[in-house]
Amino acid sequence: MTQITHLPYQGTMAGFRRFSVAEYHRLIALGILTEDDNLELLDGYLVHKMTRNPPHDAAIQKGNKRFLRILPAGWDLRVQSAITLTDSEPEPDFVVVRGDENTYLTRHPTTADIGLVVEISDSTLQGDRDDKGRIYAKEGIACYWIVNLNDQQIEVYTSPSGPTPDPKYGQRVDYQMGGSLTLPLAGASAVQMAVKDLLP
Repeated sequence: MTQITHLPYQGTMAGFRRFSVAEYHRLIALGILTEDDNLELLDGYLVHKMTRNPPHDAAIQKGNKRFLRILPAGWDLRVQSAITLTDSEPEPDFVVVRGDENTYLTRHPTTADIGLVVEISDSTLQGDRDDKGRIYAKEGIACYWIVNLNDQQIEVYTSPSGPTPDPKYGQRVDYQMGGSLTLPLAGASAVQMAVKDLLP
């Protein structure tokens, strides 16, 4: 049996076993990995998910209520649920996806299903900017928001590079308390969300 090493993620980790998404799913199906392991797959590595604190959970609660009130027909919200990417299966704090609660009964959303990914960040801020930002940009996810609890702002990343040697988002705009953002959902009418609706 392959030995599984659980490490904090810091980009490429030479000498450690990488897993494909299919292998990761197999480990789950066999019961080798369970929800109690508190892991996600990032760039082929099994990475511990960070523990949550009260401000993080308050932002989840606020965002959940607001998103569900404003999402247009044909779009749904998933909270701390997996998305399947080429060599990662992260569990973002929020993902706005096409469909409804019955659309993903047999699979996780993929890039083609996703309108927006949101991570809520305090101690994870640098990793969410660098590591997860690179993963989402590589996949071509059109819009990525970081709810930055430390600086009380929302960072909006757009113009993903796709699978280049150095994947990244081409544009970043920061929104402060008192401002508002447009929810970027293809084919839907523009919907506004206040920055305060996501910051505790």
